[in-house]
Amino acid sequence: MQAIAGKLELTIKINELPKSVTVENGWKEFSVNCDGQVVLITVRPKIWNKIEAANEQFPLWVAAIAGSMGKKTQSGFILDNPSIQVFERKPREPKDC
Repeated sequence: MQAIAGKLELTIKINELPKSVTVENGWKEFSVNCDGQVVLITVRPKIWNKIEAANEQFPLWVAAIAGSMGKKTQSGFILDNPSIQVFERKPREPKDC
């Protein structure tokens, strides 16, 4: 059977500001452990500012980081072409029993 062409896109969700961040020429690099796969993410300062702003403005938030699977590393892979959308997360109301 011959496979057709497709595009693999990944979305990683985080809800806390990464503590270990490397800075190079203003670009921020951090890693996210996704079920044992460590994903290395490098973003421009403008994108990083979105995460920092959400952390300051919202008590609860979630960032959806989308991109494609890049080069493999020893413990996972690099996320290529990352883009980020940040949303305020509303606390769930307790259910009446």
